[in-house]
Amino acid sequence: MKAKKWIVLAGGLGLAGAASAQSSVTLYGLLDVGINYQSNANGKQLYNMTSGMLNGDRFGLLGKEDLGGGLSAIFRLENGFDITNGRLGQGGLMFGRQAYVGLSSQSLGTVTLGRQYDAIVEFVNPFAVANTWGGPPLAHPGDVDQMAHTNRVNNSIKYMSQDYGGFRLGGLYSLGGVAGDVTRNQIYSVGAGYKHGPFAAAVGYLNVREPNVSFWGDTGSPAATTGGVPGANFGGSPVTTGFASAHSLQALAVGAQYQVGPVLLAANYSNTQFRGLGDRSAGPVPAGGIGGTARFNTGEFNVTWQAMPSVLLGAVYQYTKTSGVSGHTGASYNEAGVGASYSLSKTTQLYMIGIYQKASGTDSTGREAVASIYNITPSSTNHQAYVRLGIQKRF
Repeated sequence: MKAKKWIVLAGGLGLAGAASAQSSVTLYGLLDVGINYQSNANGKQLYNMTSGMLNGDRFGLLGKEDLGGGLSAIFRLENGFDITNGRLGQGGLMFGRQAYVGLSSQSLGTVTLGRQYDAIVEFVNPFAVANTWGGPPLAHPGDVDQMAHTNRVNNSIKYMSQDYGGFRLGGLYSLGGVAGDVTRNQIYSVGAGYKHGPFAAAVGYLNVREPNVSFWGDTGSPAATTGGVPGANFGGSPVTTGFASAHSLQALAVGAQYQVGPVLLAANYSNTQFRGLGDRSAGPVPAGGIGGTARFNTGEFNVTWQAMPSVLLGAVYQYTKTSGVSGHTGASYNEAGVGASYSLSKTTQLYMIGIYQKASGTDSTGREAVASIYNITPSSTNHQAYVRLGIQKRF
């Protein structure tokens, strides 16, 4: 990413005893906007303009100070916003995408504290098209497995190792902050990755207590509480909205890829579980009650072809099956997508995404499942198509 950098001597900043140390602060950003077509948005065709559908709009500051002996102090402050109207993203947080500070050692790795991404995002997401040419609309239904990094983790301590012969590992722990109950609202995550030549693979695990509050309620606009019961922070997707009362969420994801000349072949699998449904202290319970463990099993296979230095083409197929909820037959989601991009320069590209999804069975609300491509208005039927033409500029 092209960026503007300012390098200053610490002595020039008046930092006593550190005249030889140097610091840098990088300003960077991304602008993404486009026109969309939806075949069915709650029963009607829709043409609209939206922001950040391939990558979220952002600007950020990335800083590093050399402390000597291979040790550096680092920080990142990253803001998300909507270019179509200028509003802040992530529920109105000033630095809702990322905000952390820490220490990095050339031999021991990096420790950071703040609002950060979990280990599935760090290690497994690169194998999913939701993080390459497809963007969030090609996330797995509801993004229950974090493969499109919908949620960030507040109050977290994170460790990432250095690269040891192609192998890296890391982990994160978030303090719940509830007096008298150290595990309430806590989040922890671990992962590892390996890369050698054209082959790469990774695994990640995430465990969240009271996900309606600690994970989906972290955007700065927590839901109201009625009678001591939190409201629903889950989004409007029928894929997940009925599971707000889950006591915990756990997700395991694996991915691998292999480069064959200009063609990249990749696959990933995830198992996500909303456990302990019906916990009223975690979130609202649907009328008629709910129980059991909602299980999501998702597989994805994708192909990316760098047809020319300036032209990239891609295709993907995803399948998700849900089960385990008392009284529910579960739902199935078949989704296919294609994408193309043309680079006008190293920092500017035009792109297209096309997606078709078909649903069947019973969704989280207990009703007949409808198609619900992620990050757009759900369909009123079991199928839905989506096309986007956009432009993206990095700086």
